[in-house]
Amino acid sequence: MKYVIVGASASGINAARAIRQFNKECEIILISKDTYVYSRCILHHFLDGRRDIEDLDFTPDNFFEMYKIEWIKGREVISIDIKEKSLTLDNGQNINYDKVLLATGSSSFLPPIENLRSANNVIGLRNLDDVIKIKEMAKKVKNIAILGAGLVGVDALAGLLHYDVNITLIEMGDRLLPLQLDKYAASAYEERLIKEGVNLKFGVRAEKVIVDNDNNPTAIKLNTGEEIPCEFIIACAGVRANVGFLKDSGIECDKFGLIINEKGETNVKDVYGAGDITGRNPIWPTAVKEGIIAANNMVGKETYMEDFFGSKNTMNFCGLATMSLGVVVKPDDTYEEVIDIDGKDYKKIIYKDGEIYGAIIQGDLSYVGVLTQLIKEKINVNRVKKPLFDIDYSDFFNETRDLQFVY
Repeated sequence: MKYVIVGASASGINAARAIRQFNKECEIILISKDTYVYSRCILHHFLDGRRDIEDLDFTPDNFFEMYKIEWIKGREVISIDIKEKSLTLDNGQNINYDKVLLATGSSSFLPPIENLRSANNVIGLRNLDDVIKIKEMAKKVKNIAILGAGLVGVDALAGLLHYDVNITLIEMGDRLLPLQLDKYAASAYEERLIKEGVNLKFGVRAEKVIVDNDNNPTAIKLNTGEEIPCEFIIACAGVRANVGFLKDSGIECDKFGLIINEKGETNVKDVYGAGDITGRNPIWPTAVKEGIIAANNMVGKETYMEDFFGSKNTMNFCGLATMSLGVVVKPDDTYEEVIDIDGKDYKKIIYKDGEIYGAIIQGDLSYVGVLTQLIKEKINVNRVKKPLFDIDYSDFFNETRDLQFVY
């Protein structure tokens, strides 16, 4: 049996390992555009100097030799023939497969802002090459603008704080990390960033990149008319799934990306998908899970993706740790929330009919363990007889004969 995996990040690497653990004799080929294995989650650690390129690798030493995986690196898959079960690479080479996992990830999206896509010195933050370029440019320029205050934008910002540059963060929403944090939790970070000298612009939209005669940026014009000086722009306004090579292949995609079911299967037999190529749940733990689940099903071990939340994030910058999951702002008045504030420690749970739909824990993360138990055991919080944030692990050992928890 010949298994081929396209992509060497969270999904692809973990899928390859899982396949080998189930099948010691099969042939495994992994193809990637990248020439290094690295975690995108910690690219900002390379930017700020905490890690070198080798330290970004999340695999053990001699991973490919240990798991007997053939790695074709620095090559891009440009098409797939599902009838011939063949992949074509950018050098014209054809690779046949019995089963294939598509885990090509996603690429930075440049929004349709005037001159943004044509100007020099505009980049995203998605790949190792991006962060190498950012690190180089940060030593040459005085003003950098970051478009987007989501997780990637904040990573770029955190990595640049120790450079001698003026940083402006531009965000259409009303706060930092609008999908992960509420106003209160976001303000804790915003106060710290302002002290670091960061210029925060919320509730505004970039309308035009002003360029000089050499097509280099000099400023960004906002919808308010204000012009923000910048010689370098990092666009962190979203990503798009890498599905271009699937055009006319017969493998179904939608506006988000590759369509897979809970087993990682596509609409085509023996073709599987995992990770950011689907355009859904773009976080590392989900990509890892999807890769492992797809691998299990590829080797005949039926496994399903079951995840309570599509959005789970833990962040730690400016000396403050936060975990958020699910919805962070009540969708409407049918939802309830309970909040506890103690100095810099902030806890919030959003629930409806006793079911938890979201939470934010900032500062002291020790409650995360209890929260995980509440979710894992599907505890109806309406039955909790003590203050929600006073629950500790001992409460989970108090059970009745029918295994119901009593508080």
